[in-house]
Amino acid sequence: MVQVQKSPRSSNLELLRIVCMLMIIAHHYVVHSGLRDPNGPITLYPDSISSLFLVTFAAWGKTAINCFLMITGYFMCKSQITIRKFLKLLLVIYFYKIVIFFIFLNVGYESVTPIRLAQLVLPFWSLKNAFIGGYLVFFLTIPFWNILIRNMTQRQHLQLMLLLLVCYSVLGLIPAFDVRYNYVTWFGIIYIIASYIRIYPHPFFERKSLWGWLTLSSVILSIASVLFMHLFFNRSFYFLIDCHKLLAVVVAVCTFLWFKNLNLGYNKVINALGAATFGVFLIHNNSHAMYRWLWKDIVDCVGHYYSFDTGLYIIYTIGVVLAIFIVCYLIDQLRISTIEKWFFNWYDRNFSDKSDRFVNKYPYLPKS
Repeated sequence: MVQVQKSPRSSNLELLRIVCMLMIIAHHYVVHSGLRDPNGPITLYPDSISSLFLVTFAAWGKTAINCFLMITGYFMCKSQITIRKFLKLLLVIYFYKIVIFFIFLNVGYESVTPIRLAQLVLPFWSLKNAFIGGYLVFFLTIPFWNILIRNMTQRQHLQLMLLLLVCYSVLGLIPAFDVRYNYVTWFGIIYIIASYIRIYPHPFFERKSLWGWLTLSSVILSIASVLFMHLFFNRSFYFLIDCHKLLAVVVAVCTFLWFKNLNLGYNKVINALGAATFGVFLIHNNSHAMYRWLWKDIVDCVGHYYSFDTGLYIIYTIGVVLAIFIVCYLIDQLRISTIEKWFFNWYDRNFSDKSDRFVNKYPYLPKS
């Protein structure tokens, strides 16, 4: 079989993956550590400099998820699901679930219960608000989303995108308007947005300076909303707390388009770091046992809030986020260069020529 040599992927969107993962770790630093609990320091001392820094620092988790899905949609709307791609995704999920469970079991952070064993056996346990379960199911629906977007006209694609955004994001601004969704549903909406940008390129999408300024403006507006809601309503992330919130969508789209237009070329280090971001997520956000061990016992976010002065605590917080990313990256690189490499060397020798594309073989149909 002739191997087609693919040109190295430009590093601009890989850099965005890295930035997004740092934002997610920063988000987890606050929401999983007890800092925002009813008796946590952010709640008790809402107007301290440390608290104002933390709510601003941690506000971008859902925005980062939207950015990740924008990247997925941008590439996968012109690609196809294969058994190899799905296996790669599934195996890394199971690897970290099982290995980290047994490590924590041996040191007393986990226990064996019927529910916990079921959570280990099943690839996901919830589709309500669990990213991994939602992403795994959404990944399997990509061929069907592609059938939809390839058989719509540009006008229909735009109308569908605007309709969904109005229903979920614009109306979602109304406090009394109840928006219910899960990640599978929302990921599909983001896919519609990203695929429109990819399939219908327009000079408007290529204006790097414009999208840079729009990104900066939307970030400043989001920070203002976080501080206002935090100080006056004790609801810091109200306009960013869910993926469908309008500011979370606006910041994600603007940021994606800005990074898309950066002229970085290919950078080996950035691409290697970007390739490991999913593994970084799976390691540091593995389970409730991980939350307790990492954020409460090892990092001790709450304890250091009280023991450090503001300047030192800010430096400590940023350093922790960077350190967690680097350590998790090194762990995942070890997995990639050993277990994953060995498995897929074996798989490619025995199955790569036999495994066909998963579902979607439909070509693009002409647009009317």
